[in-house]
Amino acid sequence: MVELARGALEEAIGGRAPRRTTAREQGLAARLDADGAVFVTLTRDGRLRGCIGSLEATRPLREDVVANALAAARHDPRFAPLAADELSCVTVEVSLLSAPEPLAVSSEAEALARVRPGIDGVVLEHGGRRATFLPQVWTQLPQPREFFAQLKRKAGLAEGFWAPEMKVSRYTVRKWSEA
Repeated sequence: MVELARGALEEAIGGRAPRRTTAREQGLAARLDADGAVFVTLTRDGRLRGCIGSLEATRPLREDVVANALAAARHDPRFAPLAADELSCVTVEVSLLSAPEPLAVSSEAEALARVRPGIDGVVLEHGGRRATFLPQVWTQLPQPREFFAQLKRKAGLAEGFWAPEMKVSRYTVRKWSEA
């Protein structure tokens, strides 16, 4: 999947000719043609350069990888679009998400007790606002309370906010990254 994402970036941004499907991809065709949800993360010198993805599987995995690679490079509102001369400097990571598992929780303390630091990605939803952190974010925010505070902030909610209508889901990922 990393090869697929990198190829899409090099073709669309680097101006390279369309790449051929690799033998490895042909061997995985059935898997890549099944619906899947991925996040594509771009880093440069160890710092985030773009990250966009899908929380639910609504299109073939192959399409989701390509679309999210291009969106991470061009449409992450936190960054200017990736320039062609940056392609050789960025590292591509692809995270394949499991289906989100809704957690029936009535308080933040209950939610904090139910998530597994370092394992779970978390989705918070309230009042039309939604945000997620991939499990990889636990390395930067290892304390569950701070993890949730920053996730609420990302969703446009106050760090101390909690309401009975808050929806919390968790998911896991399988990830692949360029060396």
